[in-house]
Amino acid sequence: MTGTGGELGARAARSRALAVLRVRSRALAVALLPAAAEVILLTGAATGQFTGQGWDTARWVVGVLAVLVLLAAAGIALVVARARPAASPTVPVSEGSAPDLYRMVRELADRLDVPAPSAIALTPDCDSWLEDRTHPAHAPPVTRAHDEPVIPGARPERRLAVPAPVLVIGSPFLWWMRVAELRAVLAPVVAGTGPSAQPDIAAARRFVRGLDAAVAVADAPGRGPLTRGVYAALGRVARLLLRGCREHAALMERGVATAAAERAHAVDYGPRIAAQEQVGLAYAGWDRLLTKVALPAWRMGRWPSRLDVGVAAALTELSRRDRLADGFAARLGERPACDLLEEPGAVDEAVSLLTARLFHGGPAESGPSWAPVDWQAYPEEVVDRTWRAEAARLHRVLDSLGVSPSLDPATPDPGGPTLARVLDHLTEPAADTAPTVPAPTAPLDDEDNEDTEDREGKADTPGGAEADPDPATERSALLAAGLSAALAREEREESAVPRGVRAQGPDSALWEDGDLPLFPLQPPRTGRELLAAHITAMICCAAVDTAGAAPGLDWLDGPTLLLDGERAADLTPKVLSLIEEGDPAPLRAWLAESGIRPEKPVRLV
Repeated sequence: MTGTGGELGARAARSRALAVLRVRSRALAVALLPAAAEVILLTGAATGQFTGQGWDTARWVVGVLAVLVLLAAAGIALVVARARPAASPTVPVSEGSAPDLYRMVRELADRLDVPAPSAIALTPDCDSWLEDRTHPAHAPPVTRAHDEPVIPGARPERRLAVPAPVLVIGSPFLWWMRVAELRAVLAPVVAGTGPSAQPDIAAARRFVRGLDAAVAVADAPGRGPLTRGVYAALGRVARLLLRGCREHAALMERGVATAAAERAHAVDYGPRIAAQEQVGLAYAGWDRLLTKVALPAWRMGRWPSRLDVGVAAALTELSRRDRLADGFAARLGERPACDLLEEPGAVDEAVSLLTARLFHGGPAESGPSWAPVDWQAYPEEVVDRTWRAEAARLHRVLDSLGVSPSLDPATPDPGGPTLARVLDHLTEPAADTAPTVPAPTAPLDDEDNEDTEDREGKADTPGGAEADPDPATERSALLAAGLSAALAREEREESAVPRGVRAQGPDSALWEDGDLPLFPLQPPRTGRELLAAHITAMICCAAVDTAGAAPGLDWLDGPTLLLDGERAADLTPKVLSLIEEGDPAPLRAWLAESGIRPEKPVRLV
């Protein structure tokens, strides 16, 4: 180990690993204690020291207790050993599909004098780590190596491979970083394979992962009363052991990280400082792309098939707009790290589908209601369809509230879906002439209201206007409640339809589909947010149909409206003025200035 810090970190990691193993040894000693007492009692009887009725009773009691404790300990040890540790959902990258990437990682491991990772996988996140998949459930059986001698007549030996950890790389890094930057960022991560070969640290990690997996097994639902009681006892024992070694395990990993960082200090240290800036930038661009661009597509049953290409475009756009990031654009002429892949498009598509599953809970395979979309078709397939679907939902709710259509004999379709209908309904009349808002002619049933309350909570105004703490007029609050209930009903209907089967792949068995999405991007939207989004969608539809506008895609802000090829001004303040105060003047002035005619019907889906 090079450097004093690295040596201290390695010693501290090994010391804490021994402390974790001592917890295991103490647990074994406790399990063997009744058996040891029984051996002493039996030895005393054999030597004539412990004779009499009392000692005979003690031998029976302690013997039965020892058998029960040994059986319980053997069962717990078996569950801990066989339980499958949790593994991160990833997209495996074979060496045949990325020989240059594997070569770069192996060269980096040689420079660091550590074992090379056994495999490489990609994750839809801006992070990189080593993941141990040496558990027998993760490692397939392999036969004898080709260079080992074969004895004539002997049966071929089969054994479980025990590979080094898998290197998991954040997929946005490959598309945004240059090759030198990626190598510099991965150096401290790859250096962590060294401690994995240390027997004490490896044994301590296996013990902790086994306890964690045993807790998950004990908490699994769907068992009978007797079995549930047995697994509850197993869970309590596993949690007790985890509490005993939690601090030692944390300090062990901290020591491993310190040793790895010190080992990698002399490898690409200068470029690593600059590359760390790209890590933060990639994280910001990735988060913005998912929430602003990918999420609207997922909600429409489309999943962008080139998310990593999109994050590179988003960060390039950020470099163009932000003068603080202007210097980052100069590095774009260097070789991107995605060139290390043989087929970056196919890898990007696989990562994009996994991203949709993790963050939105989409199906594992494409289908009629879950189709990929490329960036060129995004404005028409996602933006325009989203606007028109939300506009149609808005008018359906207005129909249920008994709101009359805006009749204008000058229009070709009097009474059609118009923006004027929305503006007229939400315009707050004078106080002395304010009419009572009509009750819904097609009221929502109790099941819809209860489902909406469960989905959004009272603060989100799903069941009534009085529950919404956001400032809004009475009409706006009632319309927002209707939209929330309608959206909840649609989501419930969609969830009742099978969404596809599980994908079969090397990592498909390492995580369960029942808990998807694992990382939901946004909490449920409030009633006011839903109403503002639907009114904005109606305005955009009117602009496209009456003013020659077009749907567009902004890499940083998502769906956008283009007027004469330029991005339209932010409509949020004008829409909120209508919702919160019932004042349509700012919005009507903007519509007149932009040439948008609110009285003309728009096309809906």
